[in-house]
Amino acid sequence: MKKVLIIANLFHASPRIPGLTSYLPEFGWEATVITPPINTDDAKKLGLLPRFFTKTKIVEAPYRGDVLWPIRKMMKIMGFKRERSLTEQLKEKFGDKSKKGLIDKLLLLYQSIFGFPDTEKLWLKPALRKAGEILEKERYNAVLSSSPYPTSHLIAKKIKKEFNMPWIADFRDPWSQNHNYPYGPIRKFLDTKLEKKTIKNADAIDAASSGYAEKQQKLHQKSVSVITNGFDPEYLENTPVPLTNKFTITYTGTIYIGKQDPEKIFIAIKGLISKNKINPDHIEIRFYGLQQYWLKKLIMKHSLEEVIKQYGVISRFESLQKQKESQLLLLLNWEDQKERGVYPLKLFEYLCSLRPIIASGGFPKDDIEKVLYETKAGISAHTIEEIEAALLNYYEEYKLTGKVPYHPDLKEINRYSYREMANQFADLLNEMTK
Repeated sequence: MKKVLIIANLFHASPRIPGLTSYLPEFGWEATVITPPINTDDAKKLGLLPRFFTKTKIVEAPYRGDVLWPIRKMMKIMGFKRERSLTEQLKEKFGDKSKKGLIDKLLLLYQSIFGFPDTEKLWLKPALRKAGEILEKERYNAVLSSSPYPTSHLIAKKIKKEFNMPWIADFRDPWSQNHNYPYGPIRKFLDTKLEKKTIKNADAIDAASSGYAEKQQKLHQKSVSVITNGFDPEYLENTPVPLTNKFTITYTGTIYIGKQDPEKIFIAIKGLISKNKINPDHIEIRFYGLQQYWLKKLIMKHSLEEVIKQYGVISRFESLQKQKESQLLLLLNWEDQKERGVYPLKLFEYLCSLRPIIASGGFPKDDIEKVLYETKAGISAHTIEEIEAALLNYYEEYKLTGKVPYHPDLKEINRYSYREMANQFADLLNEMTK
């Protein structure tokens, strides 16, 4: 059995890396993951399955925290809650009700200056020490680093140089070419320069979507493999969850302001209710994730407080249960003509929930539409009129039998399992180390 050393902050690299290492041994590779400390509560929130802990050697590299830890410590003393968004709590305290107001800009400026190349940079030295201890005692065939955040790639670069090991740079998300890049042009110039300098040392590069791969290939002038995110096949084998009685539409996770547009579906729902085509007592739209004041305002704007609810943050396991019990799953497509290759991690979680998906917004013929078509897992509805028509069709089917029917192509869906992802990574590792 060959061995790969993986540098990944599991708080940010989950579920991709746990999914990978859970199935790599089936293809001849054992993985050791160097990560910041993970306790039982963290494992539950991240949705880490027992299989991950039995198939993976985990080495913890403690550190003080990201560059925001002094602010978090001060906020904790002031009574702020850890489980809620720091930004949103500050905005509430100072009466900032805008989507991107002064608080957002100040925190972003702080991160831009003190968080270069990323907010996890303080983890670099502790992780390198742990890697050195491991590699002095044991032989590994390769090192793999996974982002977010780029600090993982900086660590792997140093390991490759010191121990002369083949290195795969795995990009779940791009670095300087990120579709959700938050900083200004000066910081982007510095990020791009550092990325090119760092990644030129990698023996192989992979990205989580064809769109990401095209960007990386153009920047680094190297071949880039596409290995998408996925889902754990164990979830497909679980006992089915009873569906909700209501026509329930569920969204789980983050909404990226300015990049995704929930208002399109709000307008469509409001239109169907006002035309008496949907009974508001029969429908509920549920959002699970950080509670956002701007989203609350948007719900109020369309007088949909009785229909649309924000339920706050839940664990990954709870999130999967909420998805499985839903009549319909909502995916907010990316509202950027230039970014048609964005695969949200949510798409793959939704696939393993085995419930129909409606991808609202975005543009025709993107990668998400292709996946939904091939798997028969749902539809893309780009305009408000298309969203209205799709919702009405689903609702009328629900009224007939009490549930929205679902007839996916399971063979196609299984192409996106972590087992298949591990197989692809094993092929890349074998090619790189032969």
